[in-house]
Amino acid sequence: MRDGITLYFVRHGETDWNAERRYQGQRDIPLNAKGREQARRNGQTLATAAATLFAAKFVASPLGRARETMEILRAEMGLPVSDYTLEDRLKELSYGTWEGQLQDELPQVDPGSWSARSLDPYRWRPHGGESYADLLKRSAGWLASVEHDTVVASHGGVSRCLRGHVLGLDPASIPELESPQDRVLVLTSRGMSWL
Repeated sequence: MRDGITLYFVRHGETDWNAERRYQGQRDIPLNAKGREQARRNGQTLATAAATLFAAKFVASPLGRARETMEILRAEMGLPVSDYTLEDRLKELSYGTWEGQLQDELPQVDPGSWSARSLDPYRWRPHGGESYADLLKRSAGWLASVEHDTVVASHGGVSRCLRGHVLGLDPASIPELESPQDRVLVLTSRGMSWL
């Protein structure tokens, strides 16, 4: 990440699948009422920092839950809701055949993959999906192109990978990083904080 650039990262608000602990990945699941409220709260938080965001770029994952989050953020900031760009590299990690499965049922439904994942959650790749290593390469490629302060609406996996990359964390720790939906991550080349 270039010196002097600040990334304001907002994970999309909650969906019903989040609440059920069901793997979403790149499935296009909409926000629920709680998720819309989380997005409003994050937009209000960003509105208090609006003076520092006058030249910021706004970019979102093309998945509907991230786009809706971005539009709620911008509305709360008093900005035109559709004035942002979409970036495919900010899509969530693809969980392949695990998408739609409940986390609590996977040890019984797919015990072999569940066991393999527990041995190396950073490099493990579900059938038809991506590993965190794949997602890190994709999201870090996007970050290398960022030239301005940027507000991002994206996903938990992307948040984890960008933090791991910028902060130089042990890759094995990336899948376990927290990724709240009701806070704004502020990331610079010098460190991170939460709003």
